[in-house]
Amino acid sequence: MMRRLLAVWHARNLEFLRDRGSLIFTLLLPLALVVGMSFVFGGPERALFKVAVLTDDLGSIGHPFMTERYVDFIATDDAGAAVRKVARHQIDVLLDVGPDGARYWVNPDSPKGYIAERMLLQADPHAVRQPVSGDAVRYVDWLLPGILGMNIMFSCLFGVGYVVLRYRKNGFLKRLHATPITAFEFLAAQVLSRLGLILVVTTILFVGTSYLIKVHSLGSPALLLLIAALGSLSLIALGLTIAARFSSDELVGGLLNTLTWPMMLLSGVWFSLEGSPEWVQVIAKLFPLTHMLDAARAVMLDGAGLTQVAPQLAYLGLTTLVFLAFGAWSFRWRTD
Repeated sequence: MMRRLLAVWHARNLEFLRDRGSLIFTLLLPLALVVGMSFVFGGPERALFKVAVLTDDLGSIGHPFMTERYVDFIATDDAGAAVRKVARHQIDVLLDVGPDGARYWVNPDSPKGYIAERMLLQADPHAVRQPVSGDAVRYVDWLLPGILGMNIMFSCLFGVGYVVLRYRKNGFLKRLHATPITAFEFLAAQVLSRLGLILVVTTILFVGTSYLIKVHSLGSPALLLLIAALGSLSLIALGLTIAARFSSDELVGGLLNTLTWPMMLLSGVWFSLEGSPEWVQVIAKLFPLTHMLDAARAVMLDGAGLTQVAPQLAYLGLTTLVFLAFGAWSFRWRTD
């Protein structure tokens, strides 16, 4: 029995070592994630709070609160946009220092805003509290699009990628190749099938959550559905580009994880990137999930219309076409 066990163990080890793509990803993926996250979240001690200041030059503000540690002060000249960011938990406090004293805006439902406000009042007890314009947005209202978007991302990438991989490994694609169907037609059918399922599930989750916790939503439900559809299409097409050619479970899994982890951390699922280094925000804008969440939050929290979210929709549509075209061009019917 031991000889048989060792023979299978040895064969499996050789199989893994000869799969160079899987071996490389097993070695490099953890290293790449650690190095990448060290650049994004490493460096000097990070600020715990984000405070926007209505000014063009932070150095010209002599307010005592500006000397507090662990606070990232951000200069802004757009009061309306800054107030909306305070309501959406993207900024903890908005500070305006004038000749008659300081006034500030804070979201009462923001835990970090509450602490930042206490620090501000310790530095300047006479600062005047201003109500946030419009309805206050709870953190759960801001978080809901991120949670639904994350669920869409995993369903699109893993739900499609592994299905196509299984089809290739069990010979189904080889038999299908004998029919008149083209690679683009096959991939398009996979996209539409997964899209319908995701939209039904996401709609049920959104309606059920809205009923249970009374989610704050100002925009058009039809526009939210369009955003979800285009975002799902882009993510599905991205997953298909990974599964279009490879036949190794480990390699496909490594590639999909390489995509999902950065998107989950940098696309604004759990927290806003407001105040992050500019290069981090540039990288985040490359991900389809970032544009989908930005558009969904603009519609839900600000009541944005089609014109306001048109750039995000255009990006999602363009990436869908590019990914589908590349996937069809690189598609392999056989494992050999």
